[in-house]
Parts: sequence; structure tokens; C-alpha cells
Amino acid sequence: MSPKPGGTRAELDRDPGAVARMFDGVAARYDVTNTVLSFAQDVRWRRATRACLAVGPGDTVLDVAAGTGVSTVELARTGARCLATDFSLGMLRTGRSRLVGKLGRSPVPYVAADALHLPLPDASVDAVVISFGLRNTVDVDAALAEFARVTRPGGTLVVCEFSRPTFAPFRRVYTDYLMAGLPRVARAVSSNPDAYVYLAESIRAWPDQPALAARIGAAGWRSVAWRNLSGGIVALHTATKPA
Repeated sequence: MSPKPGGTRAELDRDPGAVARMFDGVAARYDVTNTVLSFAQDVRWRRATRACLAVGPGDTVLDVAAGTGVSTVELARTGARCLATDFSLGMLRTGRSRLVGKLGRSPVPYVAADALHLPLPDASVDAVVISFGLRNTVDVDAALAEFARVTRPGGTLVVCEFSRPTFAPFRRVYTDYLMAGLPRVARAVSSNPDAYVYLAESIRAWPDQPALAARIGAAGWRSVAWRNLSGGIVALHTATKPA
């Protein structure tokens, strides 16, 4: 049976084509759905990600898996030149159209790109940021290595991603919300509620803070650290490319 329109979801094998189609299906209401599902914490998470970056005018920041570019616009508040990339054309088109409709122009450039094959020269950016996208790549370790390739020596990586709540009783409540509450809320607000079943499953299967830090280090990054947000629902991992 063919999937119904708006009912596309990916599986945990993270087939790139399936993931891209899934995000095309949620693009129309992606940002509002995120705000509802996160109880408006998404705004705080974006600001915290921006605050991790020691960049400014003259620097270049690559925002990978940027979706509609809301995160990229936030990063541009640093004064750096920020580039939004994503492999979902639906997300890129929705974000750019929304900004042009609101501002008459797009304050950031949008480029279609796969996180594993970035269309940039070696050592060409000062920082790479990926927010809630590393979990969706088909090969996390290859993506981390690709980010290192395009980052200049001494440059920064910031990974903002769902993680593991640190307080055990809260972790149980959170897991129950992920697997039961989140898909139910998504059915009321999302343009593709089936995608949020994948979201819940992928978060539950994702490594915790120390395990992700180890993988970042194994990809060649140094000074790897993390900071928990919202009790560990989200973690900000930072790292530096060796000089």
C-alpha cells in the first residue's frame, strides 16, 4: 500500500532518501510543531547554541541540517556570515519563502547539501553547527569527519542534540512523553504526524552525553565538552579542530 500524502516517515536505518522525504512532509508546519512539542524551549536551545560560538564579523559559520533556517538566522545574530544547508528541498524552500515574505529578502543563503558530502573546500569555515540533525544522518562518524574537513584548524564544532535526562525519575516521565505523548500532540499540530513517531524512536536510540562525546573525539576533534539544557533533554556538545 502506498503511504498516504503527509504520512511519510523514516526508519532507524536513516535511509537518506526516506529522511529527506519525511522532512519535506513536515516542512509546512515544522517550526510551530517544534515550539509546541518542546513547550517553547526550542527558542532557548537556539539561543544557547549561538552563545557557544566565539565568532563575529569576518567569520563564516556553516549550519548543517538547518531545515527552514530558523537556527541559521539566530546564529547570524553573532555578525558572522552564516550559511544554511540541508538535504530537504522542502525545508529549504519553506524557510526561504517565509523569510522573503516577511522581510522581503533572505538574510542568510540557503544551499542544498548532504551532511556527508558538503560542497565546500577544506578548512573553509570557522565553525560548524548542527542542531537536531546529527541523529538523522546515515553515518554519524562520517558526518563528524566531514565537518572537521571543512573547518579551519582551531575552528569550532557545536552539536545541539536531544540527549539523556540526568535525573532518573524525570528521565522516566520524559521517556513516557516521547513514546506516547509526543506522537499524540503531533497528530494535532503537524503536517506529517507519522514523522514524529520516528522522532521519538530516534531520540530513544541516540547515545547519551559521554558516548556522543567519545564519538566526536574519535572523529578527530579535541577539547570535547558538553553542557546539559532542560535537565539533559538536550545537550550542547562543543569541540575544537586541532591546530
